[in-house]
Amino acid sequence: MTELPAHQLNPKITWVWRISDALTITLVFFLCAIPFFCVYAFEGEQWALLVSAVCVACYLLALIIFLAVVPPIRFRRWRYELTSDYLDIARGILWRKRFIIPFIRVQNTDTRQGPVLRAFNLASVTVSTAAGRHEIPGLDTAVAEQLRNRAAELARIAQEDV
Repeated sequence: MTELPAHQLNPKITWVWRISDALTITLVFFLCAIPFFCVYAFEGEQWALLVSAVCVACYLLALIIFLAVVPPIRFRRWRYELTSDYLDIARGILWRKRFIIPFIRVQNTDTRQGPVLRAFNLASVTVSTAAGRHEIPGLDTAVAEQLRNRAAELARIAQEDV
């Protein structure tokens, strides 16, 4: 297998992932647990209390896994590299994925910055082709803009060479 791409994401992305995962896990927990809490509170059914306790245990386990274990591993696996001919992206924990995106195929490049990314002064770069979108999350805002502009320039040059 070829060597991994050279560049890593900004380490602050681990906090963005933690915050996003915590919000998602908490929302799912409340959507799953509240009906059983209500059944126990209004009907007094003991089985509903047991299901609620299982929901709490699953919630706490998911928080430990997705807030403490997964982000550092995910950060180490995320790599990217921009060459004059293609964009190389490698990611994944269990299922590792490697994308080589030739600039001749690139249709659009843009940056994205939600409220959590903005709080950490980070942005994501998205490269779109006819086959789909590829995102590089967690770059400094200035680095993201430079990467977006360079990718757009290389895509334009590749289109002109055809």
